[in-house]
Amino acid sequence: MQQTTNTILMIRPVGFRMNEQTAVNNYYQKDISASEKITTAAINALAQREFDAFVEKLQSNGVNVVVINDTEQPSTPDSIFPNNWISFHENGDIALYPMFAENRRLERREDVLETLEEHNFIIENVVDYTEAEEEEIFLEGTGSMILDRDNRKAYCALSPRADEELFIEFCEDFEYTPVIFTSNQTVDNRREAIYHTNVMMCVAEQFAIVCLASIDDKKERKNLLKHLKETRKEVIDITEEQVNAFAGNMLQVQGTNKQRFLVMSTSAYQSLRKDQLQKIEKYNTIIHSSLATIESCGGGSARCMMAEVFLPKK
Repeated sequence: MQQTTNTILMIRPVGFRMNEQTAVNNYYQKDISASEKITTAAINALAQREFDAFVEKLQSNGVNVVVINDTEQPSTPDSIFPNNWISFHENGDIALYPMFAENRRLERREDVLETLEEHNFIIENVVDYTEAEEEEIFLEGTGSMILDRDNRKAYCALSPRADEELFIEFCEDFEYTPVIFTSNQTVDNRREAIYHTNVMMCVAEQFAIVCLASIDDKKERKNLLKHLKETRKEVIDITEEQVNAFAGNMLQVQGTNKQRFLVMSTSAYQSLRKDQLQKIEKYNTIIHSSLATIESCGGGSARCMMAEVFLPKK
């Protein structure tokens, strides 16, 4: 098994805006249309610019990016974050996930699979968890779960968008050892569950970036560290302030000649201390791109925008 891939699926937005349905438990979202008196069309245009510049950076470093345009209808303001509704696996399996926000369920598109098949990827089997939506049970893909594919461990911070039983079912189906914990952030002096695990944690081949202070339960924190140490990962601890700048929302990818890159936003990069950057750069080069509009309105960053394609090729 490999932990990183050279192929990334990305969805170019056509109606990007702040999604009021996800804002109820994604505390990173901001309504800039009200505060900065900017139209939704202008917000979408800014997001498209950020998206295109980001794709160009990845491609110029040899990352194979499959870009699919979103459709005007139905309205899917968060389509730019495809890693929440689909994941791709080396054995040719794909998984489809139950989504918390009703308008996000509309992001699941058959033609995305057809496009990948046109790129000579083989889809053997679809494992569909979406029926869980009828029971208000959710598990939002590699947003809710961080997969250590190489060591077959899956990390999950429980939240309204990450159900424990469904996560364990996924781990049984895909043969992962589940590592479960709760990760919190401070909102108006209250501790609230972080909506997605991939906001506070990133697992790369030789290291892991994690906000240990967000795991309030000492036993859970110790257990998480035990699993990371077992897999010989150097643990790079980040602060809650850095999480707020999306420093947990990173992904390691392969570029030209299998060179490893850690991909993040410019705000994440700028939040990191010199010693943290040195630790990361021991293992791979950093690619960062400005995603300010996408982060403000969408409450997600670089990692959320990239669905890794591990499917076998013809």
